[in-house]
Amino acid sequence: MVRTQIQITNEQAKSLRLLASRLNVSQAELIRRSIDRLLATEVGVSLADKKKRAIAAVGRYASDRDDVSERHDDYLADAFKS
Repeated sequence: MVRTQIQITNEQAKSLRLLASRLNVSQAELIRRSIDRLLATEVGVSLADKKKRAIAAVGRYASDRDDVSERHDDYLADAFKS
């Protein structure tokens, strides 16, 4: 293993400490898991694959409204008011 030093915020440190305690693992183990997850999702998927996934999502969802592409922010804001 390679030893490295990072800086995190006080809130991140507190949350990391609590989560590590709750899961009964070290803080270093949580950081390693997080790095593995990041690398698997960001590095493991090529730009071409990301584009294919985005194009495949087009048209999957239906709405009874015909102006969603123009007013999506308004509809999203309304949805979060509830």
